[in-house]
Amino acid sequence: MSEATRPIKGVSAFSPFEWMVALRYLRARRADGFVSVIAGFSFLGIMLGVATLIVVTAVMNGFHRELMDKIMGINGHAFVQAVETPFTDWDDVARRTAKTPGVKLAIPMVEGAAGISTQFGQSGVLVRGVREKDLVRLPGIVGNIRDGSLEGFDKAEGVALGQRLAETLGVRVGDKVSLLIAKGGQTPFGVAPRIKAYNVVAIFAIGMSEFDNVFVYMPLTEAQAFFNKDNEATVVEVFVEDPDQIDAFRLAFDKEVTRPVIITDWRQRNRTFFETLQVEKNILFIILSLIVIVAAFNIISGLTMLVKDKTQDIAILRTIGATRGAVLRIFMMIGASIGVVGTLAGFALGLLLAKNLDAIRNAINSAFNANLFPAEFYFLSRLPAIVDAREVAVIVGMTLVIAILASIYPAWKAASLDPIDALRHE
Repeated sequence: MSEATRPIKGVSAFSPFEWMVALRYLRARRADGFVSVIAGFSFLGIMLGVATLIVVTAVMNGFHRELMDKIMGINGHAFVQAVETPFTDWDDVARRTAKTPGVKLAIPMVEGAAGISTQFGQSGVLVRGVREKDLVRLPGIVGNIRDGSLEGFDKAEGVALGQRLAETLGVRVGDKVSLLIAKGGQTPFGVAPRIKAYNVVAIFAIGMSEFDNVFVYMPLTEAQAFFNKDNEATVVEVFVEDPDQIDAFRLAFDKEVTRPVIITDWRQRNRTFFETLQVEKNILFIILSLIVIVAAFNIISGLTMLVKDKTQDIAILRTIGATRGAVLRIFMMIGASIGVVGTLAGFALGLLLAKNLDAIRNAINSAFNANLFPAEFYFLSRLPAIVDAREVAVIVGMTLVIAILASIYPAWKAASLDPIDALRHE
């Protein structure tokens, strides 16, 4: 081996020399400015791809958590309904259910659809008859009373409305609303509709527009009279400590309560809804990952052009003793540097946007007089975002792997150049 082709002594893998050459090639110069432009676009593509993936997954996580909390906070995790005989023993079933291990709350209710009206508007609602002691413990109601009070709810003979429903009807606490059902009292001419006026004693805001626009709460005894349910309940709603352990509750409930009942749980009622959210999240992740893949192709094209532009430099490096491995590492470090810096920048930008997403939305709404994310369409009154550390780690790791893989082929082509042929053609 001649002195010219002998490896440089004392130069190890990923040495300062290799880093110096790699960083020199990354700098923009007039001769290779176009290559640097491609590298810049690769950096921007990776940064935006990572940031977008982090923000989108955070928003989907926020949607899932918020909707789960809202739906479960007002609807319960399990629903016990009587079969074969009227549900007149609801109090005993509720007490036994409340003693079941893992149960936080068991609420007997009378539910029924009704029409509600004032001189300013009308709407269809779901009326729920609940005892005061249960209503003040209902997760979706606790801490969400915006006006009025639930104190003395059982004796007040009034109703509590959702905030959006109150706005639709144009009422405040102290005003009257009229409730109407088709099947009222029995008369000589058949069943007549029933209409009755109630005072509004409280207005609540659950934070989910679909619920705030449809639920009306009234005392249990009043609901039994209004819906012709003589000392009956229609359902006992159960709130458990761990919704994922609902099967354990079912087994314990069967041992505690022996009367014939039908039990449905939150999975049966909301399975399609939450599965749809998960499918949408997975599809969005796949689609947005294409941004990173496109940026990786930019890395390939940029490095390929750089290799072609630096053919003479590579030949000189080889003749002064740089090994093929050194050349391979130099060009891989160039591609990997673009990927790492772009990923870190995207990571920081994604976290910044995810943490301040609702504030950004409000600022855009104020600046352009717009209404991004209207609550009446998206169920929630704010734009939620929850960053999952595991998902962020997957996004960052995936992007780094793609960037490194994109650097392999151009780096291999650079290392495969024959220095004699390269110099002869130059």
